[in-house]
Amino acid sequence: MSRSLQRCTEPEQPQDPAVTPVLLDIGTGEDEPALRADAARNRARLLDAAARLVAEHGAAGVTMEAVAAAAKVGKGTVFRRFGDRTGLLNALLDHSEKKFQAAFLNGEPPMGPGAPPVERLRAFGCAALRRAADDLELQLAAEPCPERRYLVPARRVRHAHVVMLLRQAVPDADSELLAQTLMGYLEPALIHHLTQQCRMPMERLQAGWCDLVDRVTRTASGVTRTASGVTRTASGVTRTASGK
Repeated sequence: MSRSLQRCTEPEQPQDPAVTPVLLDIGTGEDEPALRADAARNRARLLDAAARLVAEHGAAGVTMEAVAAAAKVGKGTVFRRFGDRTGLLNALLDHSEKKFQAAFLNGEPPMGPGAPPVERLRAFGCAALRRAADDLELQLAAEPCPERRYLVPARRVRHAHVVMLLRQAVPDADSELLAQTLMGYLEPALIHHLTQQCRMPMERLQAGWCDLVDRVTRTASGVTRTASGVTRTASGVTRTASGK
């Protein structure tokens, strides 16, 4: 019998999507600068061991027991440091997620500030798709359980960012719901299905993202339509009539 899911509750002080998101970690939530030197070394040692296991056996080979054995520590040490396996895997993704957040929050246009909101949305999604493809196995393994999926700090930052850009691009729309629609396109499970099972090239997924953004925002900026397909000059992605 399957376990009944508990009803999700919103955080007591949800982030206002109208406010520019701030950079968040996706690890355990502890204050990293406050860690004692020995605790920081132990954390790095555990993450190094987990990274070796990923390289040797894939994400499926990363268990709390395996990391503890590889790092030559007790299993309880791993649980105290990361909470559970999802927390451990998220910590492995933390560095690249921080770099990605910095790029879309404070980086150079077209993904960062300074570009029109629709261009930023296109660039954001294309970069998110590339990042997901690079770390796909790890991202799939780090997927939280359903009752936590939409409350993960990294996802909340991304969602708030998309909401902010949609409010700028289409002020009369329900930006929060539209943002969930767009975010669904970037889910690791869907990317795995499309790229690994359907064998779709990344270029097609990126072109589909740009097309979805244009339809949601009711724009056709940066798109040159021809008889044989659609060429998107703004993002450098080309999509033919066959979708390839």
